[in-house]
Amino acid sequence: MAAMTETSVNYDVERVRGDFPLLRQIQGGLPLAYLDNAATTQKPQAVLDALQGFYTEDCSNIHRSVHRLGERATAHYEAARAAARRFVNAASEREIIFVRGTTEAINLVAQSFGRSQLRPGDEVLITGLEHHSNIVPWQLACEASGAKLMVAPLNDRGEVEIETFAQKLGPRTKIAAFAHISNALGTVNPVAEMVALARAAGVATLVDGAQAAPHARLDVRALDCDFYALSGHKMYGPTGIGVLYGKEAWLERLPPWQGGGDMIRSVTFEKTTYNELPYKFEAGTPNIAATIGLGAAIAYLENLGLERVAAYEKELLAYGSAQLEAIPGLRMIGTARHKAGVLSFVLEGVHPHDVGTVLDSLGVAVRAGHHCAQPVMERFHIAATTRASLGLYNTRAELDRLAQGLRRVQEMFT
Repeated sequence: MAAMTETSVNYDVERVRGDFPLLRQIQGGLPLAYLDNAATTQKPQAVLDALQGFYTEDCSNIHRSVHRLGERATAHYEAARAAARRFVNAASEREIIFVRGTTEAINLVAQSFGRSQLRPGDEVLITGLEHHSNIVPWQLACEASGAKLMVAPLNDRGEVEIETFAQKLGPRTKIAAFAHISNALGTVNPVAEMVALARAAGVATLVDGAQAAPHARLDVRALDCDFYALSGHKMYGPTGIGVLYGKEAWLERLPPWQGGGDMIRSVTFEKTTYNELPYKFEAGTPNIAATIGLGAAIAYLENLGLERVAAYEKELLAYGSAQLEAIPGLRMIGTARHKAGVLSFVLEGVHPHDVGTVLDSLGVAVRAGHHCAQPVMERFHIAATTRASLGLYNTRAELDRLAQGLRRVQEMFT
């Protein structure tokens, strides 16, 4: 395993790895090297304890009960909201909406914004870098409203050029939605510049932060975006929980997306009045345990220090890139000047699924496919890539095993 001497960053990766029970697995007689963090991350013991603690000690519905269990559950749930507000540096907890994940957050904005703000002939601007979750909801909103979906294309490095993005912002553009970091390529978009350009043009902005949340310090007030979406399971938290940040002025202005319990103030057969923020957008019983688990994941990341995590992962990415680029017949897909922890590649003469299957037999878990980003694959004239994606517990030794495994793949298929 890797040691602290591998890196110039004061970061004890072995201690960090000890916090994650799943990483102790042996697969095929070999230690598991988990390199599929862009799909989902593993969970530290603190998050697992928070989930178990809710179900064994505090299990109750929230916001409705007068008994002690309900009061404790509500307190833990709202403490997670306070943690999420702090994590993204929102101005108020009223701006933090709990959702199932980034996909639901974008659908919420697309549907609510689309119904109230989009008209025939209006435009929605996205980029060629997007995950399907930031394409399909806008297609649905455009189909319903008569608006048109516009796309800022990628260059050969897998970057959205800021000049091209600016040119696509037109007088009919109502909202621009774009990824902070690409899940397929690892490209880090110049989101601050993109938001500033959109704001100068009077265009609302939504940032898909699913891949950024575990890798970078977030500050939505400094960024000045109107909406920011993230997923708990990408940042060492549970599945089925995420956060939509929205500026309070926008959230007050937009209509609810779903109706039901907890998002209402009063209901008659003639009329319903809606609850105050943030509950206006939180219909029904939420995923209470996962929300509390998300709060624990945020605390875990904050205790580690996201700046130290980012510095460690930057060195890890540079090391992994050098290892893979030295393999004859391997072509990196996505060579942006600013990248986060994604190594996406094709191996000459071998299908990515075969690469992934052989690596799995060697105890190395990677992703093979289009990564829910088919337009990105089409841009590079390929059907799929093999993707190794890094997290805060990965090591240089695991990247050595990845490179060794790829050479084994070549021996088997050539």
